[in-house]
Amino acid sequence: MLIDTHAHINGPEFVDDLSGVLSRAVDNGVGRIVCVGYDIPTSRRAISLAAQNPALFAAVGLHPNSVSEAPSDWQETIRRLATPPRVVAIGETGLDYYRDFTPRDLQTPALRWQLDLATELSLPVIIHNREANADTTAELLAWASTRPPTRVPGVLHSFAGDETMMRACVEAGFAISFSGMVTFATKSLAYLADIATHVPNEALLVETDSPYLAPVPFRGRRNEPAFVRSVAARLAELRGSSYGEVEILTTENAGRVFPRLVESDDA
Repeated sequence: MLIDTHAHINGPEFVDDLSGVLSRAVDNGVGRIVCVGYDIPTSRRAISLAAQNPALFAAVGLHPNSVSEAPSDWQETIRRLATPPRVVAIGETGLDYYRDFTPRDLQTPALRWQLDLATELSLPVIIHNREANADTTAELLAWASTRPPTRVPGVLHSFAGDETMMRACVEAGFAISFSGMVTFATKSLAYLADIATHVPNEALLVETDSPYLAPVPFRGRRNEPAFVRSVAARLAELRGSSYGEVEILTTENAGRVFPRLVESDDA
């Protein structure tokens, strides 16, 4: 099976046809979906969906663009939301210097607090980075150095950083996840194809980032977990592997990054 390690099917874009979305995911061999919160309401929704469907798991957190509008008690709320057993990660959190919804001097403390919460709860983190390569890398390396070396610190989702960032974060234990962007034939994203060939096998993950970034040949449509097959197929092409090899590899990696995804199979 495939595991879509990052999907926002907890958002309003999926309210009207969620059952169809989940059915199409199964039909396309997607056996697990990590439903990722980006603010308090979507984190709550992720937990609710995970409780209703054995293929869904939740991540709870505050996206950097959501920090400014978060309620004053958001930290207490996220800590409480992170305790159910089907919560597999803290996030998404990170830094975003492309948008100016949240001043940078508020983004960094929010990221650091969520990193510390992940340590407290022995959970990995899901990291968002947009045009903040150096600062995000510095924060992650400093934090990861305090984590037990046997525990994967987390994943850089929908990776769009440079090769220097990729190599430094992989060395620190992070996984690198690719979304539909790796299928786009645009000059500005051509470098991603090269980076995708150099990510070590043990660090490779796939995702959709639904409803955003639908891969070719679905570009322009609302993205959904079933389309993660196209991301895996593109990675297989770039890396000179078979589709089946990428499927097995990324599923094994997802279980290592998010142990609770596979612990449920052993219960």
